[in-house]
Amino acid sequence: MKFHKEGHRIIAQSVIIFAGLLAMVILLPIPMYVKYVLYAFFVSMIVWTFFFFRVPEREINSGDHILSSADGEIVTIEEIYEPEYFKEKRLQISVFMSGIDVHVNWYPFEGTIKYTNYHEGKYLLARHPKSSEKNERSSIVLEKEEGKDVLIRQVAGIMARRIVYYGKPGDKVEQGEELGIIRFGSRVDFFLPVGTVPNVKIGQKVRAQRTVLAHFSE
Repeated sequence: MKFHKEGHRIIAQSVIIFAGLLAMVILLPIPMYVKYVLYAFFVSMIVWTFFFFRVPEREINSGDHILSSADGEIVTIEEIYEPEYFKEKRLQISVFMSGIDVHVNWYPFEGTIKYTNYHEGKYLLARHPKSSEKNERSSIVLEKEEGKDVLIRQVAGIMARRIVYYGKPGDKVEQGEELGIIRFGSRVDFFLPVGTVPNVKIGQKVRAQRTVLAHFSE
């Protein structure tokens, strides 16, 4: 398993900081059981930092379907009005990523990027229904062909402080190719054409590059 390039600096800083804290605890005149608790906490935080930035190697479930771009739990499946790009009713499917899920995101199908935009915003809990509209977020519209396009929205959560995406309008991308990463808790929203057939249900756990999220209507 490898670690994402966006995490290299944070991992190095975390190791240095927690190593320093461990050295301080060793020298403090406090009971040994307190030291053991602190040791366990610092080590668990270092392990969690490594774990958070992991990039798993997976075989892409390639095909004429829409894959999940994120690991996590399905929290929304509903038709709503999408005001930013399409300005029409769309099927929204949302994946919530907890602090222990993989936070790298991948493209759900092969296509061309038509639009990207970054929005500053708040840091509401990513499960909150309004987080898609009010939180810091990025929007990427990916088109497979005419009438088969999806707005993918990376949404920051209560802990997230940086959203990264690499594509720009005009880029052609492959299904399962890396889209970007959201640091420390977040969600990914998909705004699909009405008539798209969901392949998931509320509460279902999904895996990026593997789980079929939906199928475009013919």
